[in-house]
Amino acid sequence: MSNGPWQPRGQGPRNPNPWGGGPSGGGREPPDLEEILRRSQDKLRRVMPGGGGGGDGGGLGKLGAVGIGFLALLGAAGWLATGFYTVRPNEMGIERVFGKFEAITPPGLNWNWPYPIGRIDKPTIGVQTIEIGFSRGETRRTTTISRGDIRKESLMLTGDENIVDVEVSVLWLVDAKKPQDFIFNLKNPEGTVKAVAESAMREVIGKREIQPILTGARAEIERAVQELMQKTLNAYGAGIIVQQVQMQKVDPPGEVIDAFRDVQAARADQERMQNEAQTYANKVVPEARGEASRITQRAEAERERLIAEAKGEAARFIAVLDEYKKAPIVTRQRLYLEAIERIYGGMDKVILDQGKQGNGVVPFLPLNDMLKKNPNEQGKR
Repeated sequence: MSNGPWQPRGQGPRNPNPWGGGPSGGGREPPDLEEILRRSQDKLRRVMPGGGGGGDGGGLGKLGAVGIGFLALLGAAGWLATGFYTVRPNEMGIERVFGKFEAITPPGLNWNWPYPIGRIDKPTIGVQTIEIGFSRGETRRTTTISRGDIRKESLMLTGDENIVDVEVSVLWLVDAKKPQDFIFNLKNPEGTVKAVAESAMREVIGKREIQPILTGARAEIERAVQELMQKTLNAYGAGIIVQQVQMQKVDPPGEVIDAFRDVQAARADQERMQNEAQTYANKVVPEARGEASRITQRAEAERERLIAEAKGEAARFIAVLDEYKKAPIVTRQRLYLEAIERIYGGMDKVILDQGKQGNGVVPFLPLNDMLKKNPNEQGKR
C-alpha cells in the first residue's frame, strides 16, 4: 500500500485527513472556504439594497463591484474634504467656480469646491509699501532690481530742466469692497503700483521748478501724486486704495550737489540783499512820499495865495479903472504920485529948487555917509 500524502514513510496507515479524525472519527472537520464566502455574500446582500440570489460567480462579482464603489465613495469624500480652507485675519477669501467669481469669504474656516472645479485666492488686505528710488535692507527688490535700476528710478526732470534725486514710499492696500478687481484685473499688482507711482511722480515733478520742490512744496507734491495715482488705478479697475505717498528725500544728484549748494548760497545772498533793499525802501519811500506830500501841499497853498492876490489886484485895478473913468486927470496924477512915492520912498534924496537965484546948490557935509562908513568908531566915541 502506497503512502498517502500525510503518511510518513515507514509507518503504518494513518488517517488521511490532516485536520483530525476520519469521517467516522471524533476529530475536527476542516473549514470550508466556499461556505465562508457564501455566508459573507449573503450578509452583504442583506445589507446592500436590491440584494438577491444568484450563482456563486455572480456573488463574487457583486462583491468586487461593491468594493470598488466603496473605494470610489471614499475617494470622493476625501476630494470634497480638500475643499475646506482657512482665511487668516489679515486676508480675504475669493471663491471661484470654473474660473468665475462666486463670493467673498470672511476670515475663518470656509468651504469651496476643490480643484479643478473651484479655486481660492487669499489676498492680503493689510497696508503694503512700494519703494521708488531706494530700498530698505535686503528686500525682494534688491534681489530682482540692480542698484543701477534703482538709481534710474530716483532721477527725475523738473519743469525748469533741472534733475533731482527723489526717494518715494507709497503705502497702499487692497480695497476691501472690491478685492475681486485686485485678483482678476491685475497680473502683477506690486509692479503695477510701482509703475503708476513712478509715472505720477515724474509727471508732478515735471510741472514744477526745482526750488519749491527742494523747499516747501513737498506736502503739495505728495497730495498731487496720491490723487493722480488713485485716479489712474481706478481707471484700471485695480481694486487698490493709495493710502499715503511719502517723499523720503529730495536732493540734487550727487555729481553736481557741490555746485548746486554754491548756487543755493548765491540765491540766499540774493534774497538777503533783496530783503535789505526792501527794508531800505520801506524806510525811504514813506519819507519821500511825506516830503512830496508836504511840497504838494505847500505848492497848493502858494497857488491859492497867488490866485487870491491876483483876484485882489484885479479887483483893485477894476476899482481904479472905475475911478479913472470918473476923473481921469486926478487919477493919473494920483497914480503918478503913488508910483514916485513907491520908488523914492526908501532912498536918500536931494531936492533942488531951480526957481531961486543961482544954481540952487547948497554945499553940505555928508554926515550920514560918514556915520554909515564908521559905525564902530562912532560907538567908541
